[in-house]
Amino acid sequence: MEVQGTVEKYDIIGALFSQTEGLLGNELDLRELQMSGRIGRIEVEAEYKGDKTVGKVYIPSNLDRYETALVAAMIETVDKVGPYNAKIQVTEIKDLREEKRKKVFDRARELLKFVEHETLPDTKELITKFMESIRETEVAEYGPEKLPAGPEVDTADTIIIVEGRADVLNLVKHGFRNVIGLGGSSGGIPKTVIELSKKKTTIAFVDGDRGGEMLLRELLKYADIDYIARAPPGKEVEQLTAKEITKALRNKVPAEEYLASLEKRERKLIEEARQAQEVPQAQAVEVPVQEQQPQTPQPIQVTPQPAQPVQVQTTQVTTQPQQPSIELPQLPTKRN
Repeated sequence: MEVQGTVEKYDIIGALFSQTEGLLGNELDLRELQMSGRIGRIEVEAEYKGDKTVGKVYIPSNLDRYETALVAAMIETVDKVGPYNAKIQVTEIKDLREEKRKKVFDRARELLKFVEHETLPDTKELITKFMESIRETEVAEYGPEKLPAGPEVDTADTIIIVEGRADVLNLVKHGFRNVIGLGGSSGGIPKTVIELSKKKTTIAFVDGDRGGEMLLRELLKYADIDYIARAPPGKEVEQLTAKEITKALRNKVPAEEYLASLEKRERKLIEEARQAQEVPQAQAVEVPVQEQQPQTPQPIQVTPQPAQPVQVQTTQVTTQPQQPSIELPQLPTKRN
C-alpha cells in the first residue's frame, strides 16, 4: 500500500470501508462480513517515507477461497485515502488454517515422542498386564496339596497336566482353563492328580527338554495318562504363544504310542512301577479293616478254644474200637 501523503492508520481503514461499500453486494460488504465474523479485525502497519505513507494491510478471512479472492480484488480498487491518491496491491493470500494445521501436526509429533518415551508405557503392554492380572485371579488352589489350577478343572471332561504355576498361568492366559499344575516336579506326583487321572481324560503337557522328559516318565508311572503333548525342543510351556500351545496340543500322541517308542528296558521299568502302584493301593484298603478288628473284645473268642478237646469228638474215638466184629472159631459138634 502506498499513499501520496501522510495519513493515519484509521484513515486507511476508513477508506477501505467507504470505498468498497456495496461494490459486491451486501453479502460481501466489509462491514457486514466483519459483523457476522466472516472476516476479522483489519490490522494496518504504516510508516512514513518523506511525504508518503507506505505499509501493509492484513485482513483475516473465514471465507472460502473464491470469496476471499473477490474481497482481495475489491480492496485493490481503493485509490484514495483522504485527499491523497493511493495504490493498494495484494501481494499474498495465505491460508492461515493450513499454517495452523501444520503447527498442530508438528506439535503432535513432539508430544507423541514425549508420551512414548517419557510418560506412558506401550498400549499393548498395558493391555497385556491388565489381562494377566485378571487371569491370574482365575488361577485357584486345588486339592489338599493346593495345586495351581484353572477354573474348569472340576467341570471339564479333559484336563491338561503341566509342571508348575507359571505353566498354568500361561495356558489360562491363552484361554485353556482346564489345566492343573503339579506344583513343581521335586515333590513327586500329587495324589490329587493321580485321582483325577482315573476319572478324566488326561493330557500331559511337558517342556521340550530333558527335564520335561523325566517328568513325563514319572507321570506315566503313577498317573493314568491318555495323551502326551510336548513343547517345541528347547522351549518351556510357560514361554509358548497361543499358536504354539494350540499346535502342541493338536499334535498330541496317545500314551501307548509314546511307550511303544521307548526302549524295552525303560518301558519295563514304567510297567513295573505301575504294577507296584496298584498293589499298595489294594493293601491300603485292607488296613482300616484290620485296625477295626482289635476293637471287638478278644477274651470272648479265646476262652472257648481250650474246651474244644473235651467235646464229643474224643468219645467217638474211644467208642469206635468197639464196633469191629470178632470172628469166633466154630466148635466141633459131638457125635452120638
